[in-house]
Amino acid sequence: MLKKILILSFLLGSAAAYAQVAPSVRGGESSLWAGGMFSSFDPDFDNTSRVLGLGVWADYNVTHRFGAQAEARWMHWNGAGQQTQSNYLLGPTVRVFQFHQFSLNAKFVLGGVWIKFPASVDASGSYFGYAPGGYVDYHISHSRFSVRGDYEYQFLPSAPGLGGPSHGLNPHGFSVGVNYRILGIQ
Repeated sequence: MLKKILILSFLLGSAAAYAQVAPSVRGGESSLWAGGMFSSFDPDFDNTSRVLGLGVWADYNVTHRFGAQAEARWMHWNGAGQQTQSNYLLGPTVRVFQFHQFSLNAKFVLGGVWIKFPASVDASGSYFGYAPGGYVDYHISHSRFSVRGDYEYQFLPSAPGLGGPSHGLNPHGFSVGVNYRILGIQ
């Protein structure tokens, strides 16, 4: 009796292993990327200088097409009158197009933006912001690294602007950086 149970379990067990689907073997389509960037933004306050700084981002791609991105930037260099800007934003992403190692992605992030204005303006503080944008990733073949170019146009509706106390600001700029795939597939 024991011999029949062992033979039967061996036959059924190998059939169950053969029936395993490919995505479960690979681990699914999700991936986690993290990276660093250098940013150059027009602060939309005085139009005489650009704020520069460093930042980090993390992408969690739920599927090959849809995901979420978190980013933080600290742009504390080159601002007119020692103006600085720090961003902490989070939101969804979608892969619009992919060709070989290049992928074009769209994003919509929102969160907090901290601005230190020049001493002549008494409005430094934190503001709610949202930002549509896009980025291009170039995946270095068969490695865990990619290079990214990013553009973002921010809307800060409650920030003071040149036109009056409730004008709002629209900082916008570019970032370039490198990503590293921590988990998942490309």
